[in-house]
Amino acid sequence: MTQALHEQIAARVRDAEGMYSRLVLVVGPQGSGKTRAMQVLSAEKGWPRINLNLELARALIDLTVKQRSVRVPGLLDDLLRRSNQDVVLLDNTEMLFSPELAQDPLRLLQSMSRNRTLVVTWSGTYDGKHLNYAEPGHAEARRYLSPDATIVPVGEEASP
Repeated sequence: MTQALHEQIAARVRDAEGMYSRLVLVVGPQGSGKTRAMQVLSAEKGWPRINLNLELARALIDLTVKQRSVRVPGLLDDLLRRSNQDVVLLDNTEMLFSPELAQDPLRLLQSMSRNRTLVVTWSGTYDGKHLNYAEPGHAEARRYLSPDATIVPVGEEASP
């Protein structure tokens, strides 16, 4: 019997607790069930689920383009601190990849996961070695070799 996605994620959260960077990435294509699993985890475990696109857009709306790129790390840290939890679920994270914000999403998430466990949805692929976001050539495309994160693959990547 295959373990449900939310159960796989919960098990990986326990695995990540002793790591330097307590980052758990739930990696899969759009529509693969990542958000639903996050909703179930939030309901079952009481972990706060943050729609990052929505909350970040609210925080950035009154800032200039230049101010936005500088303020993103602090705004994200403030948002996570307000949750006041040891495990936080971040969903809808596409905004972090916006070229306008000039961020390295993986590095930013790793730095934010040193004081708390972050479970983050990542629309992309993981082949066991490379973590990808968007197609090569796309303005938001990213490719990371052996990322320092706990990966929970979803969909086709999840097969052994």
